[in-house]
Order: sequence, then structure tokens, then C-alpha cells
Amino acid sequence: MPASIVTLEDMDVFKAELLKEIEDLLISYDKITIDKWIKSNVVMTKLGISPGTLQNFRINGTLPFSKLGGIIYYDEERINEILIDNCTNDKS
Repeated sequence: MPASIVTLEDMDVFKAELLKEIEDLLISYDKITIDKWIKSNVVMTKLGISPGTLQNFRINGTLPFSKLGGIIYYDEERINEILIDNCTNDKS
């Protein structure tokens, strides 16, 4: 079998093609993954709120959630959207 020489240019082309394929896969990956969903304790830590406040947010519809087998899950992306939507420029 003859030897092949791989140049730095060949490696750069390969890297660009590989990164493009990975990017295309990530863009087309439309499936819900468990990493997207976080539990109550993570939400409380991230928002710095108590269990009672989190329950109030569920009751009044501030934070949408899903309940599966007695465990409550929150869509992390949706929480970020809610925070951005409720952002104010109030400096007080």
C-alpha cells in the first residue's frame, strides 16, 4: 500500500468539513433531551428563590412546568426567555 502524505492544508480542510458537519447535526437536532429540563432544586438555586416562591410561580403561571412521576421539571430555555421578557431598565 503506497504511503500518503497529509499536509497542514489537508488537515485544515478536514477540520473545516468536520466542524461544518457537526454544526449541521446540531442545527437539525430537534429532539427534546433531558438536559433541556431541570428540576426544582436547580431552578431555586439559579433564581435564588425559596420552595414557596417556586410553588407560587407554578400556581400563578409565571413558570411553566411538566410533572412526570411526581417530579417537576422546568424548561431551562423557557425560564431564560421569561427572565429576558421581564427585564427592566429600572435602576432602583
